Amino acid sequence: MNIKTRLSIQFTLLVFGILMFFSFLAYYFSYSSQLSKFKDDLLVKAQNTAILLINVEEVDSTLLKKIHQTTKSLDREEIALTDSSNKVIYNYQIELLTEDVLTKIPVNQYSYYFSLGTKDGVSYSHIENNRVYHVFVMAHDKLRADNLLSLRSVLFWSILFSLWLSITASYFFSKIAIRPISNIISKVKEINSLKLSSRLHEGKRKDEIEQLAITFNQMISDLEQVFNSQDEFVSNASHELRTPLAIMIAESDYMRSRERQPEEYQEHLDKITNDLRYLNQLLSSLLELAHINRDKVIQMSSIRLDELVFNAIKSIKTKYPGRKILPRISYTENETDLIIIGNNGLLEIAFKNLIDNACKFSAGEVDVIIDIVSEGILLAITDQGVGIPESELEAIFKPFSRGTNVRYIGGFGIGLSIVSKILELHRAQIQLKSDENKGTRVEILFRK
Repeated sequence: MNIKTRLSIQFTLLVFGILMFFSFLAYYFSYSSQLSKFKDDLLVKAQNTAILLINVEEVDSTLLKKIHQTTKSLDREEIALTDSSNKVIYNYQIELLTEDVLTKIPVNQYSYYFSLGTKDGVSYSHIENNRVYHVFVMAHDKLRADNLLSLRSVLFWSILFSLWLSITASYFFSKIAIRPISNIISKVKEINSLKLSSRLHEGKRKDEIEQLAITFNQMISDLEQVFNSQDEFVSNASHELRTPLAIMIAESDYMRSRERQPEEYQEHLDKITNDLRYLNQLLSSLLELAHINRDKVIQMSSIRLDELVFNAIKSIKTKYPGRKILPRISYTENETDLIIIGNNGLLEIAFKNLIDNACKFSAGEVDVIIDIVSEGILLAITDQGVGIPESELEAIFKPFSRGTNVRYIGGFGIGLSIVSKILELHRAQIQLKSDENKGTRVEILFRK
């Protein structure tokens, strides 16, 4: 069932429920009002009948017939009069008020209303000169029956007409309301992985449909960016993998072309081994980057930032023996000031990459500074190396992006991309400042 039909049915059921509720109320109050009026008429009839008994020493049939003639006549009325011993003194047009019935009607109250069949009745007790009389009046309320029948007919046809009107109106308006969604569906069907540049028309409706279109367009933009990044990543990775493979194939073909001296074989095997190590490092970096991109939820714990930095420095010093890597840490009286919430393994990878880059692209000292600032903890890594051209700073965190002035230095251009992803998972801010031929400063802010 489509939304248009569902909306029409739901709206019609809602209207039907409201109509039935108010129809019931109208019928109930009309019935109650007319019943109350008829009960008053019955009581007045009984009282008038009883009043005519005042100052009469003996009640005879002639007098009682006169009572009937001088009071208001009711439709199919029945009148019965009994004394204190429930002996019937007089009755008129009796159908239902038989003696057996009269004995079952309570007479110990001033007035008591009852119903028998299609008739309503009242019993009225009257005391005069220490004599108790019970007057029973019963009649059919024809006016009420006719009025209620007319009311039921009016309500029935009104409900039918209102239902027809609500079905027609709900279908028409739901069709108008759903039309933008139908247009969105048609447009979405045109979008696929090869045609992500298409966008939905957002319009100026200022409603949920516009929000849906905006959200969908944003999602498509994100997907397009992911696909473009993936294509770029695959292209760059293929290029990086193809180069050492081509070199190894060339070395193998060269060695097989003719017989050579053992020293020459050893030389070419060493080159192939170096290329294999290069490939191994490249694949490890690619797997590391893929792992970080996949795992959006990581295990966090409390970590001392200074200890993490010391471990990273110690590891990098084994790769660059003799290099001066100078840690400078601002300690405070509160030891918890240097504690952050993060993943120990991932942060160590990020710090190693940054310190390794500082050592790789600089022959001088590398400063690693931890400072407590108002916003949180600031980690700064500064080198005195070749720097990065200003025009290339914006793209430096993209995979396989490398400065044009460091092509002669080994590397894959993946390290800073890994660092950026790790810090993004930790909601830390990274800022890179660089002057070409003067050095680079990387600042990381861990907010409180």
